[in-house]
Amino acid sequence: MFMFLFLVVALAVVVAAVTLAVVGGGESATLPEAGPERVEDPLPQDRPVNRADVETLRFPVGLRGYRMTDVDDALGRLGAELAERDSRIAELEAALAAAHATTGASSSSLHKPEEGDQ
Repeated sequence: MFMFLFLVVALAVVVAAVTLAVVGGGESATLPEAGPERVEDPLPQDRPVNRADVETLRFPVGLRGYRMTDVDDALGRLGAELAERDSRIAELEAALAAAHATTGASSSSLHKPEEGDQ
């Protein structure tokens, strides 16, 4: 009999606690909305990205890992900068090859011995 009364009282306490937790006992019954934990701008916009920027880049952890939009934005920016640098490197290499071809052709015509000079 004692055990039955103990269980009834314990059940009443649990029901009362759950009711108070659901209804809320304070002035504000609901919690305020939490702002999104998003990196505003992980990479600098005023200059090209360098190695230190990439090494210090950290993303906030979301519910199931990293927020895809943060990672996609950063990877998109890095991809665009790499494509721009690759294009510039190809342009400079083509200009260098053209300059070597021009100087090589002019220097070989200047130093080419004529047949009667020997």
